[in-house]
Amino acid sequence: MRILVVCGAGASSTFVAQRVRHAASEVGLAYSAFAGTEHSLPIDLDSADVVLVGPHLAHAIPRIERDAATRGTTVVLLPSDIFNDLDGTRTLALVREALEREASTAPPTEPTD
Repeated sequence: MRILVVCGAGASSTFVAQRVRHAASEVGLAYSAFAGTEHSLPIDLDSADVVLVGPHLAHAIPRIERDAATRGTTVVLLPSDIFNDLDGTRTLALVREALEREASTAPPTEPTD
């Protein structure tokens, strides 16, 4: 699972990415997380399964969701207090909840022989 954390300039997203990567590792999940910016998003989306969007970019969510949908990437708008999640567990829970929602709404796949 590749998680892209996006903020305006990349500084805040670096901390969130490090924390969620650590939290995933603590529970045995092989998740990678990397930081990006709003400007690098068009390129970074190609490498992400989930995009966590900083709360200050809420205005850009419709565009990000549209661009992510063409790639099958899940988008999560982070709450305004996410930077208080010092151990990354809350952020990881948001990722897992979004993936579960996505899986429950996905059309069933046909079995292959």
